[in-house]
Amino acid sequence: MTEQDTASIAWNDDGLAPVIVQQHDTREVLMLAWMDAEALRRTLSGGRAVYWSRSRQEYWRKGDTSGNTQRVVSVAVDCDADAILLQVDQHGPACHTGTRTCFDGRELPVGGVD
Repeated sequence: MTEQDTASIAWNDDGLAPVIVQQHDTREVLMLAWMDAEALRRTLSGGRAVYWSRSRQEYWRKGDTSGNTQRVVSVAVDCDADAILLQVDQHGPACHTGTRTCFDGRELPVGGVD
């Protein structure tokens, strides 16, 4: 990854971009996280997902403490270059609560269609 690659991403005012994490073979959305340029560099060079923790103000490589790792299969940037799509091979639960995804059982009711 070059400096030009990271410069092409529209980082927010905090130097971060949202990362949508998806299981590569099923397309299941696993979680949303945040990266800065360094986290993206670490992810691309190491082959495992590295994120920036906004609450702890530190980098974390998914699975280092839980064992629930994410092997990176592909990385893409959206058309506005302000969001990153990480396709991974998830081993174990993706969510810190122990569920497969961070979106399990949290559906909101949707009203009728006009």
